[in-house]
Amino acid sequence: MLDDFKKFAMRGNVVDMAVGIVIGVAFGKIVSSFVKDILMPPIGLLMGNVDFSSLFVNLSGESYESLAQAQAAGAPTINYGIFINTMLDFVIIAFAIFLVVKGIEKLQPAPAEEPAVPTTKTCPDCVSEVPIFAKRCKYCTSELK
Repeated sequence: MLDDFKKFAMRGNVVDMAVGIVIGVAFGKIVSSFVKDILMPPIGLLMGNVDFSSLFVNLSGESYESLAQAQAAGAPTINYGIFINTMLDFVIIAFAIFLVVKGIEKLQPAPAEEPAVPTTKTCPDCVSEVPIFAKRCKYCTSELK
């Protein structure tokens, strides 16, 4: 059983998948940092100094100045600012994957087209096109092979 597992784990597809997952996780962290640290601050500045990661709705009825205070007090909150950041992460990652898949599709050779199956043949006597399964030519009535 151990040998079977070793063969399975060392197959190219499994190793490729593992490498893809590790790179994907690292790419996700890079995109999250890009959204949080580079993309959202200018957007927040344009929208009147809004810090999206601190936007929340307090469900407890008490007043808290920040999301951190509400969370420290254990108040139930809807963290829609963090959700907006996460959605932007997803859109950027999905778009990047889309571009990678499109690039790979362009690099792969086009599938070979199968030759068309003939549906007609030429009568040797009158040189007319007749159906492939015809026994006699419909134009000159000669027998076809």
